[in-house]
Amino acid sequence: MIDENASDHIALGQGFKSSLKDGKDLTKEEFITAGGNNSSIHLDLMIGSGEMNVEGILEDKTLEPIMQNGEWVFDV
Repeated sequence: MIDENASDHIALGQGFKSSLKDGKDLTKEEFITAGGNNSSIHLDLMIGSGEMNVEGILEDKTLEPIMQNGEWVFDV
């Protein structure tokens, strides 16, 4: 098994209910309405380098650093 927290990654295919707030309690239809997806596959693609910076965009449009120089900026 590969630790997906070892690097940044992009996942293609099946979304997981646990990735959404209170997602475990959602029905399949509620999960899809909330932005989840249903697929017969789930594939993680590891990406990154020591020069990679990743930022999230918050609701107020400010940027929140996630990775800097290829390292997480918070404990994972």
